[in-house]
Amino acid sequence: MRVFDYRAGKPSASLASIGRFSEWCPTGLGDVPVARTGDDAALTPCSAGPGGRVLNLLPLLLLGLGHALPARAESATPVGSTELPSLVVTATYAPVSSFDLPFAIDSVQQPQLGNGQLGVNLSEALQRVPGLVVQNRQNYAQDLQVSSRGFGARSAFGIRGLKLLSDGIPASTPDGQGQAATLNLDVAERIEVLRGPASTIYGSNAGGVIQMFSRDGYGAPKVGTETSVGSDGFSKQHLYSEGGNEQAGFLVDASRMDTDGYRDHSAARRDQTFAKVNFKPDADSRMALIFSSLEQNGTEDPLGQTWDAYQHDPRSVAAAAETYNTRKSIDHQQLGMNYERYIGDATLQVNLYAGQRSVVQYLSIPKTVVSNSQRGGGVVDFDRSFHGGTLRWIQPLQGVPGNLTLTSGLDYDQSRDDRHGYQNFSGDQLGVKGELRRDEQDTATSLDPYLQARWQLADWTFDAGVRYSSMDMDVDDHYLANGDSSGSKTYRQFTPSLSAMYAFTPNLHGYASVGKGFETPTQAEMAYAPGAAEGFNFDLDPAASTQYEIGLKAKVGEGTRINAALFEIRSDDEIVVASATDGRTSYQNAGKTLRRGFELGVQSRLSERWEASLAYTRLEATYNEDFVAGGNTIDKGNHLPGVPGSSLFGELVWQPREDISMGLEGQYRSKVYVEDRNEAKAAPSYAVFNWRTRFEQKAGPWTFHELVRLDNLLDRQYVGSVIVGDSNGRYYEAAPGRSWYVGAGLEYQFQ
Repeated sequence: MRVFDYRAGKPSASLASIGRFSEWCPTGLGDVPVARTGDDAALTPCSAGPGGRVLNLLPLLLLGLGHALPARAESATPVGSTELPSLVVTATYAPVSSFDLPFAIDSVQQPQLGNGQLGVNLSEALQRVPGLVVQNRQNYAQDLQVSSRGFGARSAFGIRGLKLLSDGIPASTPDGQGQAATLNLDVAERIEVLRGPASTIYGSNAGGVIQMFSRDGYGAPKVGTETSVGSDGFSKQHLYSEGGNEQAGFLVDASRMDTDGYRDHSAARRDQTFAKVNFKPDADSRMALIFSSLEQNGTEDPLGQTWDAYQHDPRSVAAAAETYNTRKSIDHQQLGMNYERYIGDATLQVNLYAGQRSVVQYLSIPKTVVSNSQRGGGVVDFDRSFHGGTLRWIQPLQGVPGNLTLTSGLDYDQSRDDRHGYQNFSGDQLGVKGELRRDEQDTATSLDPYLQARWQLADWTFDAGVRYSSMDMDVDDHYLANGDSSGSKTYRQFTPSLSAMYAFTPNLHGYASVGKGFETPTQAEMAYAPGAAEGFNFDLDPAASTQYEIGLKAKVGEGTRINAALFEIRSDDEIVVASATDGRTSYQNAGKTLRRGFELGVQSRLSERWEASLAYTRLEATYNEDFVAGGNTIDKGNHLPGVPGSSLFGELVWQPREDISMGLEGQYRSKVYVEDRNEAKAAPSYAVFNWRTRFEQKAGPWTFHELVRLDNLLDRQYVGSVIVGDSNGRYYEAAPGRSWYVGAGLEYQFQ
């Protein structure tokens, strides 16, 4: 049996001693073995070429079409063909073709991440994934707004209700609050996105899973640098070095991004560093050590806009933002280790990580309110330490029909915040750190055992899993002027999922999936009890959901994949805003919600020079019973705020030569409601178009490249994102008009 080195593009004799594997594919651990059937099966690079991803599912009308599609051997993918490779490890923990998985999962590959993109925000890459809504707030103090089938749409800052991972290391805290900025796109090899019932196997607060995998250093050592500039004072400087061989590799990367911001008072500077060493201690194991950091000092926060202010001047800033100089500083570092060992037919995987995060944020709560408040204040100041790990065993079972693999594991995560709050004034000076108003230690801990099974039996594939998911929140209050707010709350629940797929033909697969999940409140949502009472809201319950999904995955010819899914999500005890007054937002459990939708993804290599892709989502998200919040009745049938009814992304890429690539992107979003009563002005629908091109030249050991990019070609004025339920009516965040970017870089490879 041959062993294929996907990076060198040739069989690798040094790996041939592990004869049961015929292909090696990158994860965060380095290479991962993929079993192939037949010694002479044609092999191909796991991530070779652009477009190595699968979109979601096809309507039932394609059932008949599948019988007309030509049958083709799944394992044979000749190098240079127009086949769209897409191996993923999210959900299964071992490489599997996304076409063979009975749930919605996509992989965005490096060419799509880097070809004509700036490498700054996840919105550049993930808008092409159906089911996701990724909105760039143009506010680096609050991060992106990301939702999956409606999960996470209410988050006022950061990402909530979705599980974020980077090389297996959580970028989300155990209570479900995540930060997309910690995912470094400059080093990403691919990003996998899991949606629907199967995501519940990742435990609480996993309405969807977004996982980034960094690339391994490989080949002769090289160094490179690139710079880009653009509208509104944008600039980015990037420096990197990498190299390696079959036994070890390294990658070192550093970048600085500066922007004045589209809106007033929205300047930001972001410094990111990344280092990775991957090596093989012996023939049956591999290890990766990973360090990353993020630093943002004094990032300005323009706050939201009222509708009148947005219409009058899209670049406007709330007066309170300048009065109190609203801003945020972040200092984040983390270190992780991934280890994998093959023991007979089984695989042992170990992940360990630790880090720290410091945040200081100046809010715009009026001085009169802060003076009368007994807890909180207008300055948030915390130091977070976090650590955790995963122990996983993957065991194929012999002596049973078909192929049956069991996976058992244990995940442990903890974050501990030394949290302080201060007045945001001192005397008559505003926007500075004043008297202490809060002093506590908040600890969130999760310990989740789980068991999964994957069974391939003739034309059937079954995936099942169950996790005993937990989250403990403990508060130790040291600020006793207003009494002792100490306390704790424990959340426990089983989160099972079951999926089944049937192969109607080799090129048409249909599946059904069901799962139960739950979403615990975050520390920020528990911070204040409703009304005038002081202390944490330990009475807040988790939101529980049941998800259903049916779908089809089809291959048309060798260069087109069409995926579609119908889904329904029924939730109880949805977490919504109870009141937002005097700078304090408290939350409550609402009644039932209902989300029904359809996803369609198409990706096609039209020819050697042309590629096209499309991602469409239709989502009807409503409250399914009346409830009262803040003294107002929210009627059954009202739309959930922050969730567009329709989203469409399309892309056409032309590559006339290997060293030239040009792309046209189009995006449409329907209107978005901004609060639960659906009475305030909804953010209107919009359509925007972007154009990009990239050139590359080679001269001996030197490689040069250039980038030109134009966003919002038609100079459309539109609301890019919304702040759900803002108590001041500042719901809207304007997106930039027509914007330009240019860049250039060079790379030298040592011989």
